[in-house]
Amino acid sequence: MKKLHLLLIVLILSFLLFSTVTAKQGEPVKVFAAFATPIEEPWDGVIHAALEKAQEDGLITYEWQDDIGYSGNMEIVLREVAEDSQPAVIFGDAFGNEEAARRVAKDYPEIAFVFGSGGGPAEPNFSVFDNWIHEPAYLSGLIAGSLTETGKVGVVGGYPVPEVNRIVNAFTEGVQEANPEAEVLISFLNSWFDPAAAKEAALAQVDAGADLLFAERFGVIEAAQDRGLLAFGNMSDQNELAPETVITGPVWNMTPTVEYIINQVAGGTYTSQDLKDFSMVSKGGATLAPFHGFEDTLPAEVVELVQSRAQAIKDGLFRVNINEGVPTGAVIPEAASSS
Repeated sequence: MKKLHLLLIVLILSFLLFSTVTAKQGEPVKVFAAFATPIEEPWDGVIHAALEKAQEDGLITYEWQDDIGYSGNMEIVLREVAEDSQPAVIFGDAFGNEEAARRVAKDYPEIAFVFGSGGGPAEPNFSVFDNWIHEPAYLSGLIAGSLTETGKVGVVGGYPVPEVNRIVNAFTEGVQEANPEAEVLISFLNSWFDPAAAKEAALAQVDAGADLLFAERFGVIEAAQDRGLLAFGNMSDQNELAPETVITGPVWNMTPTVEYIINQVAGGTYTSQDLKDFSMVSKGGATLAPFHGFEDTLPAEVVELVQSRAQAIKDGLFRVNINEGVPTGAVIPEAASSS
């Protein structure tokens, strides 16, 4: 009998440890989002858009703060929010704030922390996600490699970290599959949000012969528009920024991730985990942006190739390589900054 009682106690304690995150039944889940960069930065913009949609659907109440920065600012904001607002879920972008976000999460096990991160989840309440959009990046590369007339395509990225490298490498793979002789010029900014520097780097690539540009970072599309070249957006459908310039691009959809987390919290079943699959094509977390009429001007065989390859990826019949190494020949500034 004593053994049975002890077993029950252990089970109860285990349940309390791993299921401390809850929300009031029948009410929208209270959510806060903490963004290191301005909301215009595409990564944070995608997360924000998904949370706004969840609020419009009546699933959550939503407050947020952007441009928080680094150097301890994120930890201060997270602790103030956890103490004063006491949301059920805090979404955010970790990376440069990785240690700060995890420290705060440990001190507030009753809150679900769901952060973009290159690390793993941590019990009992820290989940991680990332923008696994290498598949549509590869499809964009197929188009670029088919269209380039100079045989040179430009890419401007943020930091040469695994999360960015796999997108750039997948794009490059697509370019060189379509055109084995093509050269991909790659520059990194060592910044997550510096539109002026991104534009400058892109213009340097154009001066070196690039006739198409992949805007992994914000600012590149403006350079392409100024020079009358075609470009590919990133993270979100960026055609509206320059309708005559942006053909398409990899799109990250955070809605599957957000809805999964909200359902978990609302149902009292939240557990820390790696949410990778929800950001991939198979679960609707990654897509290729619409062509917005470019399908009528692109070569028919290129459109057909991209559409058939996209369907094969969705059906699990074609796998895009995941290469997170620093791209060969990339130009990387010596001075790195986390801002």
